[in-house]
Parts: sequence; structure tokens; C-alpha cells
Amino acid sequence: MRINPEGVLCMIVSTTNFIAGHTVKQTMGEVFGVVVRSRGLGYNVVASLRALGGGEIKEYTSLLESARRQAVDRMVERARDLGANAVLTMRFDSSEIGTIMSEVVAYGTAVVVEPLPQEG
Repeated sequence: MRINPEGVLCMIVSTTNFIAGHTVKQTMGEVFGVVVRSRGLGYNVVASLRALGGGEIKEYTSLLESARRQAVDRMVERARDLGANAVLTMRFDSSEIGTIMSEVVAYGTAVVVEPLPQEG
């Protein structure tokens, strides 16, 4: 695991099947993080007004960005619980539940990776 400048252990998360300069030593299994968010009345009113004018609906963009971050955080925590130091082939999925809720899922494969030996 890497340690960031604040001294916190960091998990490598990649949308690819490998991480350059590393080799997979062990596959720990599938991990995911799920978040279900409700769009409150305030969001719906403001978003409906913005939708009349067209363009980006910033309230929903902010809501979904936050949900994705939280889903990734939960996925990383599950990977850490398995003893992994990386997640490969990370993907997002989302769906609507009813008319006011959104589900966001982050998922991937938890692995243990090690840096390749440096040449030279």
C-alpha cells in the first residue's frame, strides 16, 4: 500500500486490468460499494426549474458525484477488509429506484499487487 503525504494508507484503484509497474500476487475477490440516494423535495423543485431552461442540472450532478465518491469509498473499505492493496477493473453502475431514488454501485476485483523490481 502507498502512504499519502498525510500518512494515510492509499488503495490503488484502476479501471484497467493491470497497473503499470506492478504484478498481481493474489486475487482476493469481487468487491463493491452501494449507495442509494433520494432526491429530496428541494432538489426536485430547483432541478425542475433549471430543466425548463435547459443545460446542466447542477444539483443532480453534485448529488451523483457525491454518491459515486461514497460508493468508491465503500468499495475500497471492503477491499481493505479482504487484505487487498488495489482494485482492478473498477466500474460504476447506476439505476433509478422509483421516481426519486438513485442507486450507484462501484465494483471491481480486489487484488494484492507488488511493484516490479527496478532494472538497472
